[in-house]
Amino acid sequence: MRPRLLASSLFPHISSLTMKIIFIGDIVGKPGRDAALAMVPILRAEYAPDLVIANAENAAGGLGITPEIGRALLKGGMDVLTLGNHTWSKRDVQEFLNQEARVLRPANYPPGSPGRGFGLFKTAGGTLVGVANLIGRTFMEPLDDPFRAADEIVGALRPMTPVLFLDFHAETTSEKGAMGWHCDGRISAVVGTHTHVQTADERVLPGGTAFITDAGMCGPEDSVIGMDPQIVLQRFRTQMPHKFEVADGPTRLCGVVVEIEDATGRACRIERISRLA
Repeated sequence: MRPRLLASSLFPHISSLTMKIIFIGDIVGKPGRDAALAMVPILRAEYAPDLVIANAENAAGGLGITPEIGRALLKGGMDVLTLGNHTWSKRDVQEFLNQEARVLRPANYPPGSPGRGFGLFKTAGGTLVGVANLIGRTFMEPLDDPFRAADEIVGALRPMTPVLFLDFHAETTSEKGAMGWHCDGRISAVVGTHTHVQTADERVLPGGTAFITDAGMCGPEDSVIGMDPQIVLQRFRTQMPHKFEVADGPTRLCGVVVEIEDATGRACRIERISRLA
């Protein structure tokens, strides 16, 4: 792990008993990858995070992830990668997920699926952080119950660390909100992904869980959730199949930074990040 940096001057109230986690929303295609690789060193210098997590399920041309891309993102400054409904879009990903513990697929895929859905990661300061990935079921594939899976993850990880972070990859605001309240007081942060549009409802729930419905994406600004607008328009207007392509142009990185008490796992603060790369 990287050396722990000095606390950012932007957060003078932060004591040595708190940590910061940066989460980057869905990385979309090569523009999103390039933006994330360029911006992560800047964000590290500015916020001094103890851990950087990014959702990379759209990193390979807008669908899925490849071993080469996963390794590049990990080498380029991201500590943990999470995935989602496009986990299996690339053929060579299964063995990669079995080998690379820092890349997580949703934990509520059926038992026996390649890879793992959660893990423990040690920061440079020595704090253990549990990171988990779950996928919703509303307007998504009918996978195992994510709420029951969240309970199982809490049961497995809380005896080892109070600091837990969940990427909940889901379609509806209601299901994401329900997961936040379900985990309140038991998981340090529940951050929604999948819809690629950053929401403005970030807050710390009464039990101490930081929550946001969607962290947004790291991808082309002039797009429809990362894709070429003209192709998307053809699909909507004609109802004929058109292959989506990642858009060009300026790229925006969206995500959040969460401050968490090391000893209790309670979130102190959550702040949105939205930067042109």
